[in-house]
Amino acid sequence: MKPILRDPSTGRLLQDVELIDSDSGASLGLIDPQRALGGLKCRNLTLDTDLYELTMVAGYRVLGRHRQQACFDLYYRRNPDEGAFCVCAGLESVIEYVKNLGLFPDDIAYLKSLGFFSPAALDALATGMTFTGDLWAVPEGSVVFPNEPLIRVVAPIDEAQILETTMLALVGHQTLIATKAARLNIATRGAPVVDFGTRRAHGVQAALYGARAAYIGGCVGTSNVQAGKLFGIPVKGTHAHSWVESFDNEIDAFEGFTTVFPDNCVLLVDTYDTLEGINTAIQVARQLAEQGKPLLGIRIDSGDLAYYSKAARKMLDEAGFPDVKILASSDLDEWIIESLRDQGAKIDIWCVGTRLMTSYQTPALGVVYKLMAAGDAQGRLTPKIKISENPMKVTNPGVKKIFRFCNGGGRMIGDLLADEQEPLPSGQYVRAHHPMYDYMKMTYRPPYTVEELLVPVFVGGKQVYQSPDLEAMRNRAAEQMASLEPEYKRFSNPHIYKVSLSDTVFQTKKELLSYYHEKNSTAKK
Repeated sequence: MKPILRDPSTGRLLQDVELIDSDSGASLGLIDPQRALGGLKCRNLTLDTDLYELTMVAGYRVLGRHRQQACFDLYYRRNPDEGAFCVCAGLESVIEYVKNLGLFPDDIAYLKSLGFFSPAALDALATGMTFTGDLWAVPEGSVVFPNEPLIRVVAPIDEAQILETTMLALVGHQTLIATKAARLNIATRGAPVVDFGTRRAHGVQAALYGARAAYIGGCVGTSNVQAGKLFGIPVKGTHAHSWVESFDNEIDAFEGFTTVFPDNCVLLVDTYDTLEGINTAIQVARQLAEQGKPLLGIRIDSGDLAYYSKAARKMLDEAGFPDVKILASSDLDEWIIESLRDQGAKIDIWCVGTRLMTSYQTPALGVVYKLMAAGDAQGRLTPKIKISENPMKVTNPGVKKIFRFCNGGGRMIGDLLADEQEPLPSGQYVRAHHPMYDYMKMTYRPPYTVEELLVPVFVGGKQVYQSPDLEAMRNRAAEQMASLEPEYKRFSNPHIYKVSLSDTVFQTKKELLSYYHEKNSTAKK
């Protein structure tokens, strides 16, 4: 491999990198380093997976079963934080992942070094890794619910299988953070929320994509500079207590900061004594006013936020600065914010870090990737079911789509999992079955509107969907949250949104359950 040369003044890479096959010495082509090292658009994540995905891929290929068609659904089983919904995010990352699938000679060499793969398995993996199937997905920013497919994959089984782990990681993490941001916006009742969570994230990549997801979910900005650069998210920030401590006194620290940033000045007032810090900030605000410049805000990071914010608002207003915003941080979450608002806290902007970026109370979303149909001897996709003693883990078989029903006022009233061949309902009565309990049914009666949620992203391995810009995703999330009834937005004991099965899907599930019950009963005899 040729050395990578950089311009010493700009750090820009000066030449392409040539990859050489270590066995034959043949050139494998050139990589544009500006693109290859961009970290977003061309990063190969094929080995960012669990070992068993590769063992299954190799096994399917060695046994000649890899051409069998399969349908997998990616979904989650339970809402985080005992809530009633999620905000879907991560599809753009999935698209880039699927587009850049590939196993290269150094990957095969590494797998060989493990001593786990047989020569036949290594040869099978060395034939490459591309996606030639169909992938449908719910657009980012959509409000979604348990047990409905966020992504549906129909492809040769080896191609569909390799996607599992990485897609779960990409979608699970970003959906979790987008959902937390949406919940924070419910708690603030529309007041701005800023992501301050980079330093507490589970790594810088989690912080980067978490900032993106938080923006989709409703945050107005982020402290993460890289997220601002790559995604165009507004970047927000002030200064730390260390800035104040590094000066001999607080007034010098504040004046120094305003000297450097006279047009974008927010002062952290709780380093020593919060009330005195507010008084000092007012002195600096007067100095700025003489220069014709405003003090944008003060930030309180500790103590009783309700008490200090009310005191600060009173002091600022009496001093003639009603437009100075009060920012608050200090381990906030939706429950604390709701309590502070109930106490009459005078906080204009909420800066949330750890408990947003780590989804502190529910740090993982239970996303799963399950086989729903497989090709038979004639090549037709036949429904498959996974049975469990836990009814929640029994899958809903078949190749499915999602119909979302809204009432005449545009409010969401329920989702229906339907067979892919079922037409979009249009004005008729539609029966809906509970996924687990036969006796629980409901009927959608007109007038209603209905839309299909899953959209084609890859067809025959070709990308047919162009991700909208981040603002469009964010607007979609806001619109869908507005169409969700208030009882689904409660933090305590929210109403359960209904995700039901159509007659066709319900009957298929019932028949498969009966078949396997009878089969197991016969085997026991």
